[in-house]
Amino acid sequence: MTHPLLDLAPLTAGRFAAIEDRIARLLGTGQDVVVMQGEALLPLEGAIRAAAGPGTVALNIVTGPYGQTFGDWLRDCGATVHDLAVPFHRAVSAEEVRRALTEHPEIDFVSLVHAEAATGNTNPVAEIGEAVRAHGALFYLDAVASVGAEPVLPDAWGVDLCVIGAQKAMGGPAGVSAVSVSERAWARMAANPNAPRRSYLSLLDWKERWIDGGRKALLHAPAQLEMLALEACVERIETEGPRTVMARHASAAAATRAGALALGGGLEPYVREARDAAPVATTLRVPPGTDASRLVARALESDPALPLAAGGGALAREMVRVNHYGPDATPGVVESCLAALGAALAETGAATDPGAARRAVEASWADQDGANGAGLSGA
Repeated sequence: MTHPLLDLAPLTAGRFAAIEDRIARLLGTGQDVVVMQGEALLPLEGAIRAAAGPGTVALNIVTGPYGQTFGDWLRDCGATVHDLAVPFHRAVSAEEVRRALTEHPEIDFVSLVHAEAATGNTNPVAEIGEAVRAHGALFYLDAVASVGAEPVLPDAWGVDLCVIGAQKAMGGPAGVSAVSVSERAWARMAANPNAPRRSYLSLLDWKERWIDGGRKALLHAPAQLEMLALEACVERIETEGPRTVMARHASAAAATRAGALALGGGLEPYVREARDAAPVATTLRVPPGTDASRLVARALESDPALPLAAGGGALAREMVRVNHYGPDATPGVVESCLAALGAALAETGAATDPGAARRAVEASWADQDGANGAGLSGA
């Protein structure tokens, strides 16, 4: 007896290459795109280890926990690292990046997370890319959370290494990812004696054995389910329209902020300025004396499928995260999350107004739809 999810024919090199081409079109890039057979940490780490070494001087921008991880990898590679850390309740500015580059003219590598889903902020990559390009440094970008939710344009922004994943705004599986690589990034890797080779982490293996060979022979047997799911994610975005998908995520973020403020009970946006807020997740600060992890656990008792989480690490006591990405970027999901949080807060004695929150979500979503519709019709 055959099974559609088990009895799959091997994925051909041609199909694999076609999926890479669709990813390249989604990113609007003429760079090489390599689809990696693992969660996005695979190309994120692989790209750093390929491009960085003892002679590298890096500016590592930290606006959340992933920026901290990149700094650890860079130091482990032997690089000299200058961290530019900003409070997690805001984005980094291009001016701060320019100042750091001026203070350390020897910097030749810049690492940045586009949208930090863990802290709810998003960074102005276009402006930062302009500063990095003027300085001449190699630009490494984690766009895992942002792809699908907001523009990701490696070529226009001067990004040399741009890593994406399917599991957030693209609405797909976690077990597959991709990286776009510029020509000068390939040259940096080829000149790095410490770059992984003959390794699962190796990007150079893909360059030399896959791309340089005309993409005719795969390095190993690809995971069919994940590859087909990635293809389906891209097809769904193409069908709905990338700008429509991005508008839906922006609406979810704006509605969550508006609804949380209307709900009351002491909840307030963790990211202070709406312009710095990521469209994939809204982080909320709980009132003093409330434990965020306990609040989330109580809220999830009503519906364990709600995309709610407490902050990670030291943020677990003070931050709630509403993950409104992919299929959860809808008004119904936002309303349900706020209703559950409101009920949990009410049990602590906090005064909440679920009706006001629901009305604020509906009004915000309608306003965003109107603004997005006007923008799309005028585009």
